[in-house]
Amino acid sequence: MSKQLTIAIIGGGAAGFFGAITCAHANPTYRVIIIEKVRQVLAKVRISGGGRCNVTHACFDPALLIQNYPRGGKELRGPFSRFQPRDTIQWFESHRVPLKVEEDGRMFPTTDSSETIVNCLMQQARASKVELWTERGVLDCQKTLEGFQLKLTNDEVLNCDRLLIATGSSTKTHAWLEMLGHTIAPPVPSLFTFNVPNSPLLELAGTSVSKAKVSIEGTSLQQIGPLLITHWGFSGPAILKLSAWGARILYDMKYRAIMRINWLPDLSVNDIKDQLMAYRQSSAIRQLSTESPFPFSKNLWKAFLMMASISHELKWAALSNQNINSLIEILHAGSFQIDGKSTYKDEFVTCGGINLQEINFKTMESRICANLYFAGEVLDIDGVTGGFNFQNAWTTAWIAGKAMAG
Repeated sequence: MSKQLTIAIIGGGAAGFFGAITCAHANPTYRVIIIEKVRQVLAKVRISGGGRCNVTHACFDPALLIQNYPRGGKELRGPFSRFQPRDTIQWFESHRVPLKVEEDGRMFPTTDSSETIVNCLMQQARASKVELWTERGVLDCQKTLEGFQLKLTNDEVLNCDRLLIATGSSTKTHAWLEMLGHTIAPPVPSLFTFNVPNSPLLELAGTSVSKAKVSIEGTSLQQIGPLLITHWGFSGPAILKLSAWGARILYDMKYRAIMRINWLPDLSVNDIKDQLMAYRQSSAIRQLSTESPFPFSKNLWKAFLMMASISHELKWAALSNQNINSLIEILHAGSFQIDGKSTYKDEFVTCGGINLQEINFKTMESRICANLYFAGEVLDIDGVTGGFNFQNAWTTAWIAGKAMAG
C-alpha cells in the first residue's frame, strides 16, 4: 500500500484556506493540514471592508487587472489568465454565496457580512476533510529527503511531503525561509493615509472631493481620484493609491514629504483664471463666500479663501489680480506637509516578501526548494484597495493548491 501524502499549509487566512480546499478537493487521497498560530482563523477576512469583506473587484480583463498591483502585476498576468475575478465569483456562487458589485467595482457578499465568506470557507474545508490545527505556531522548518519537518510551539513535530506558506505579511517565517535559500524584500506598509497635523483643513473632516490630483514633491509619484479630508490629514482612494505605489519611497523619506494637491485636475491654470475673472464680472456685488465658483462645498471654498488670506466678506468686484493668483496657486498646487502615516482602517497591507524571481508562477512552487509553495501576501505582491489583495490570495492559492494535488 502506498504512503498517504501529507500537505501542510502554514497560515489560516484567506490564501491558506483557499489553497487547502483546492488541494483537498482536487486530490481527496491526500492529508491536508492547515496550521495557524492563534485560535481564530480567517481574522483578516472578518475585519476587511468594514466587516463586509471586499472579496474581489469587477475587473475581468487580466491586462487591466494587473495595473492595480504596484508590485507583482507583471508576474500575475499568467495566473490571472487561469483564475481571475470571474472565477472567484463563480466559485463562491457555486457554494451558495452570491456576490454583488458596487458602483466603484468592489464586490461583496450580498449579505454584506464577512461571516458569510468565513462560514463558506470553513464549511468547504470541513467538507474536503481539511484538518485545522490552531494555536500551533511553527518554530522551525527543515528540508528532509522526503519533504519537510516542522517544529511546532506545542512541542509537536510534523513531517509533510509538500508545504504551502500562506503567512501573509508576518515576518516570523522569514528566518527559516532564508535558511531554505530564499531572499526576502523587507516588508514595509503599503496602504495608509497621510498625517498632516498642520493642515488648515482639519476642521473640515469628512469633506470629500470627487476628483483631485495628488503628488509628492521631488518624486514622480502622483495619483488622481477621490480625496477625503480627515481629522488627521488626508485619505480616500487618491491617497491610498499614492501610498501603495510610493510605499518604499515614502518609507525611505520616513513619511515626511511635501504633498501637492491639484483640486481641479480637469482645469488648466488659464481655465481657473478665466472662471474666477468671469465670476468677478458676473457676481461683482456679491460676497466671495456666498457660493463657490467650483464644485466644492461652501465651507471648503471658504477654507481656500482663508488659505489665500482673502476676507470672506470681500465682494467679487474687489478681488484683485494678486488675489486671483493666490487662489490659483492653492487650487492648482496647494502645498501640505506630510508628517507621518496612519493605517487604513483595520486593514494592514505591506509591500515586501518573497522575491518573485524565485517563484514559478505556473505552479507557485519555489524555484530554489522543491515541494515548497507560496500564496498570498507572503509574496512581494500587493494591490491597491478595492478587493485586489484578496484576488491575489484566491488566484495564487488556487494555482498552488492545484499544483500540490498533482
